[in-house]
Amino acid sequence: MNALASLPMRTGSILLSELIDLYMAHYAGRDTTRVQRLTWWRGQLGEMAIEAISDDNIHAAIESLARQPSRFFAGHDADGKAIYKAKHKPRAPATLNRYCAAVAAVFTWAIKRRIAPKGWVHPCRGIEHGAENNERTRFLSDDERQRLLAACKASKWRRLYLLVLLALTTGARRGELCGLRWRDVDFEHAVIHVGRSKNGDPKALPLVPAVVEQLRAFEGAPGGLVFPSARQPDQAYHFGARWAEALRAAKIRGFVFHDLRHSCASFLAQNGATLLEIGDLLGHRQVSMTKRYSHLAASHRSALVNRVLGEMR
Repeated sequence: MNALASLPMRTGSILLSELIDLYMAHYAGRDTTRVQRLTWWRGQLGEMAIEAISDDNIHAAIESLARQPSRFFAGHDADGKAIYKAKHKPRAPATLNRYCAAVAAVFTWAIKRRIAPKGWVHPCRGIEHGAENNERTRFLSDDERQRLLAACKASKWRRLYLLVLLALTTGARRGELCGLRWRDVDFEHAVIHVGRSKNGDPKALPLVPAVVEQLRAFEGAPGGLVFPSARQPDQAYHFGARWAEALRAAKIRGFVFHDLRHSCASFLAQNGATLLEIGDLLGHRQVSMTKRYSHLAASHRSALVNRVLGEMR
């Protein structure tokens, strides 16, 4: 029997908490933050029927979240439970937007599956997204790259070098790499399959020989994670402390893990890759996302124009 056939139909009385449970039971995405964000929404509006939830309720919840300090993962306690500590700064607009997008995905799913009442108004449609600063393009210089890779090789966590080299050469996101399993690694064709990108598109990333060599050294069972926790092998290793140590050893400041993705794009741009090629590798659906690297490709564009049009009189 089709699992979707058993879903409730056209009922506005379903509680948000019940709808979230149904949604997650059918969720096939790879967003590792989805559970955490929807758990937060369950605590905010979980006992409300969806027909009673308005954009005012969503707005009030997001405003409440905005007043709370952001948090960061600080390891596990003696029982293996995650520990989060507060940062001394408010949550970024991008974070608030992601929380809103998580519950919006649940509502959209309910409409598509005919769970929500006919003509029901999506309560997130009236929410204005905060302006995000996506122009940050910190990337490594050649010297910084060499120092960082050397520091990663010397790390107490033996797989840090592999992780950073993967990020630098594929442009993969942190979540994609942390969720990578050995069955996703195709040694024969030298690619990794990371399911679908954040945009929902199928994604396969090429591997350079040095990465293949490193992967071979750690190869495990098909269902195992490539970067597993030693205590809980089915959970990704929390490498924040080791990453911070490597940055300090390499004397690199103002650099976060996501900047490895920017570094990958910048290296490609400076060595002749087109914006279309860079966007395809990074999984950008809109060319505007890739234009931040356009100034790095200036010499390539100049060579192209002169090669094709240089003799024009």
